[in-house]
Amino acid sequence: MTQTAPRDSAAVRDGLVSALRLDLIGPRPGDEALRCERLPQAPSRWYLTGFLVPSGAPQEQRAEDAGEEIDEPVEPSQGADDAREPERGSGKRAFLPSSVGLSVLLDASAARLDVAVNWGEYAPAERDASDSVSAPDSSGDEAVGGGRRRYSPWTRSPRSERVSFDLGSVEVGTLASQSLPDSGGLEAVCLVRPTRLRQPDGEIDARAVSVFLVNRRKAADDEELADTAFAFQVEVSATADRPFLPRYDPRGLDSEDWDERLADLHYRDVAEYAVGHNVSTRAEVADSECRQVYSEWMPLAAVERVEPSVISGVEFGMEALGALEDGAAAKRVLSPLVDAYRIWIEAQRENAQAFSARRREVADELVRRAASAANRIESGIGLLDDPVLLDAFRTVNRAMAAAARRRRAQEQGCAPEAADPPAWRPFQLAYILMNLRGIVEPTHVEREIVDLLFFPTGGGKTEAYLGLAAFTLVLRRMREPDPAHRGLSVLMRYTLRLLTLDQLGRAAALICALELEREAAPDRLGQWPFEIALWVGRAATPNYMGKKGDGSDKTARIRTLRFSRDTSKDPPLPLDQCPWCGTKFARHSFQLTPDTNNPTNLVVRCVNRRCDFRGAQRSLPIVTVDEPIYERLPAFMIATADKFAAMPWTGETAGFFRGGDSANPR
Repeated sequence: MTQTAPRDSAAVRDGLVSALRLDLIGPRPGDEALRCERLPQAPSRWYLTGFLVPSGAPQEQRAEDAGEEIDEPVEPSQGADDAREPERGSGKRAFLPSSVGLSVLLDASAARLDVAVNWGEYAPAERDASDSVSAPDSSGDEAVGGGRRRYSPWTRSPRSERVSFDLGSVEVGTLASQSLPDSGGLEAVCLVRPTRLRQPDGEIDARAVSVFLVNRRKAADDEELADTAFAFQVEVSATADRPFLPRYDPRGLDSEDWDERLADLHYRDVAEYAVGHNVSTRAEVADSECRQVYSEWMPLAAVERVEPSVISGVEFGMEALGALEDGAAAKRVLSPLVDAYRIWIEAQRENAQAFSARRREVADELVRRAASAANRIESGIGLLDDPVLLDAFRTVNRAMAAAARRRRAQEQGCAPEAADPPAWRPFQLAYILMNLRGIVEPTHVEREIVDLLFFPTGGGKTEAYLGLAAFTLVLRRMREPDPAHRGLSVLMRYTLRLLTLDQLGRAAALICALELEREAAPDRLGQWPFEIALWVGRAATPNYMGKKGDGSDKTARIRTLRFSRDTSKDPPLPLDQCPWCGTKFARHSFQLTPDTNNPTNLVVRCVNRRCDFRGAQRSLPIVTVDEPIYERLPAFMIATADKFAAMPWTGETAGFFRGGDSANPR
């Protein structure tokens, strides 16, 4: 048996992109395996885009067939933003393109533009119309009127042609056209216009050149043969005797809008080399020159991965930070982070001297803000001289480390103690330290500052704000005695259900870790458990506990009993496994208390005997039904926008904002 070589994430991504393109558009030029593919039905029904219809085709051939869309029954809204009825599409018919093109900028001295066109043509094999069948056969032939379609399958023929335009002889503002040889009516059209191009070092004379491919073939009279006049998988590329000129976005150069000026500075080296018409474009840039541009039906862009820098002298290990001796030790292992940041800031200040006066204004303001952030980080480190704040900081690091080990153990398939030691990324640790002052001193001016975490997916945003949220929860417990610290401390809003549920799992693991810390030190963290709530519409969680005989099938009682009888049904909360150990929930994982006839709470327990939250010993600190949420007032709550909108009409939500002394937990 042969083994497949392991593939990295980039190779997997490229494979997915290629599969998607093949599904939507068809084979690329040079795809030898599919260059003469055979389709079981007309290619315009097989592929979604990438083809041109004849410009003179009748409307029934040029318009997309809206009748193929199947109206799926829509469930009525259940009160969750993810369950809303989708908006109906526009009744206006959409027409398929007959042309695609791209526009480029060339130096005024450019003399020639070479255009290459690749496309595919499909021709059917005629079948006997009397060969009747009652359903499609294994080859994919479709039954129409009791018999097969007359033409099937369709075979592809790859085509490629080139034409050149003498730019000097093309009359300005007039369309110049050339028929592609042996194409049956495909035509390349060129338009040249003089322009002034604004570049970073001034304006220059240039030519704006547009080239189009137009399908001027005669439309087929037979509706079933319409695709023989179409051009599929169309790709237009252009080269010239001079490099294509870059076009920079000029809006920020003269704008007074801060966002536009900031974008102008950040993307000062980013330029476009072509603009598509009815299609997107891609450019090949080598040695700072662009010599070829292409049309692109499925544009894509790679988002570079963000890797943290190595900063010597800084302790990023969560477990090491959870064992700091005192404030002096904290300063010793954290202050180098501020020093490195300030060195970087000074380098940016020096780089700004090379900018123009307007761009230097923006750069100087960014440097000022960065210096302010460095001061805030240093101030946060200084707060750790307070024994209470240092204790809270250590507790948070231990809890974050425990949750991270559990998560990595599930991902790596190993024991938690064998997982990689968890550590902060520089920006995460800096973000937490920078915001300590605003958390510790509620009246401080920094409470007016909103810090935006802007990183690509997987960059570590979640751990950063969960760490700060955990510090808020722990500090409240340490400062306030029972029962004043009870009640909601952190309210997190999300709008997308899938994102909400992912955050629930990750935040729940942290709350589990904090609950274990609390049980180990109830004198410091109180008697009342740390809990997390999911406050969303009933499409995701039941909003009412329910009771015997109420006649509703949407309550927590009915969902729990249904799941206990048949685990193929949806569980009563939108988690399918224990957030602490990763064990799948079973029929006995959900318990209605104090009884199943008139329950007041839904308790969640893990069935793994090795889990810390197993059986009757300890339940998972998760609350997902509205009634227990209003009664218990969990410390951390994840909610969706529709619940916020319902606040004025739900009196029980006032308990979220009255403070812990109003809680009456049972």
